[in-house]
Amino acid sequence: MYIKRFVKHYYIMLIPALLWLFFFSIVPMFGIVMAFQDYNPGQGILHSKFVGLANFEYMFQMSDIKQVLRNTVVIAVGKIIGNIIIPLVFALLLNELALKKLKRPIQTIVYLPYFLSWVILAKIVLNIFGYTGPVNQIIEFFGGEAVNFFGEAKIFQPLVIGTDIWKGFGYNTVVYLAAILGVDGSLYEAAAVDGCGRFKRIWHVTLPGIKTTVALLAILSLGNILNAGFDQVYNLYNPLVYSTGDIIDTWVYRAGLQNLQYSLATAVGLFKSVISLVLITVGYWLADKFTGYKLF
Repeated sequence: MYIKRFVKHYYIMLIPALLWLFFFSIVPMFGIVMAFQDYNPGQGILHSKFVGLANFEYMFQMSDIKQVLRNTVVIAVGKIIGNIIIPLVFALLLNELALKKLKRPIQTIVYLPYFLSWVILAKIVLNIFGYTGPVNQIIEFFGGEAVNFFGEAKIFQPLVIGTDIWKGFGYNTVVYLAAILGVDGSLYEAAAVDGCGRFKRIWHVTLPGIKTTVALLAILSLGNILNAGFDQVYNLYNPLVYSTGDIIDTWVYRAGLQNLQYSLATAVGLFKSVISLVLITVGYWLADKFTGYKLF
């Protein structure tokens, strides 16, 4: 009887979260109807003209949609690859650090940017890479010319990818360090007895021991191929770099809220959501098949 009452309290605690989910995640999904309408704010969703798939047909005929999709995929894939490889390498180096007292302070320092929003970090990045910022001052000190980092389209994508890796690699490093701690210590002892140096121990013991974690994170990141990071790009880009910096989310924002093309913006957003759902499903299937990870 006591156990039943205890479980009931858990269900009561869930009520606020379920209400939040219903009102902010489920109810807004009714707006998807706009993707199939010629939406008129004066008439509302219930009375706007139904046009079927016309918005989707127009979407694929637009000249800039291919560029926007290409930018989204390039930036997202660059972030996925960088956020797997760089934290992994840093975690391996940090784990092999001879001065163990420095390990925790370094880990804390690189972890700090993860807790800051892109509203704050974007201002920091804009100042660092600004035309009169410290990076350009160093370039000019060595005889170079100042670079307009946020006015050059070809530089913007690497800048976005690099700053995103800088923000998140501290958190990802912690994940890999936790996986490394799970490797059996006797394997390192056996490798040392066999005469393996540090590099060989990393290659033959550490990496095989965490390969499941690396594979799992890589597979689960498939669902983010069309998520290039709205907060970051929106706070960093400008019209000069639209050709390489405009992604699906920023395009939808401008089309829907600035140009008042509600139906078209909803159609593009729905298209992205469907593709992301498919990729997430495939990612979880691959995770279950190759690593044994199950969400449900």
